[in-house]
Amino acid sequence: MPSSPSAGSRRLLVTLTVVAVVVLVVDQLSKRWALSSLVPGERTDLLGHALGFQLVFNPGAALSIATGMTWVLTLVALGVVVLVVRASRRIGSMLWAVSLGLLLGGAIGNLVDRLVREPGFARGHVVDFIAYGDLFVGNVADIAIVVAAVLIVLAVLLGVHLDGSRDGDRRGDDEPDEHAEASTGRTGEATNGA
Repeated sequence: MPSSPSAGSRRLLVTLTVVAVVVLVVDQLSKRWALSSLVPGERTDLLGHALGFQLVFNPGAALSIATGMTWVLTLVALGVVVLVVRASRRIGSMLWAVSLGLLLGGAIGNLVDRLVREPGFARGHVVDFIAYGDLFVGNVADIAIVVAAVLIVLAVLLGVHLDGSRDGDRRGDDEPDEHAEASTGRTGEATNGA
């Protein structure tokens, strides 16, 4: 049926888009809450010292890597957005749709901060407020990016490709077809169909 692949592709694109929008909205709303409710640098424990709230403004990447290179991180985030949008044209797997939606929403969430927050355009500091012990402070966008990375690794381990094909689906022409051999009663010979 010719409309079936198109309908499936639309469903996957809608899933990717909805996931990205939900992540972006939750990320920005939670940052707005943090800015209005938390005192910068002051920590509020939720689960003992393991998890809490602590408002910080991060000029770098995760774990404050590349502090002082905010404009480079802005370009990297823009690159991620472009790559995800381009990859979305070939998407054929729900696992990849959700993964890329999470990645896109997270990348845009932190990109918005870099574009509109102080100290200026493309140099803005990312609002982080979820404190994980003494390890680092992050935000909802960071969580989405980490979950996306885990799902992408899972897709690779399961052999699910971006286009929806699987490793087992890609058999070379020179590999024997076990079902054909079993039905003809011959083993060790590849049958050639006309």
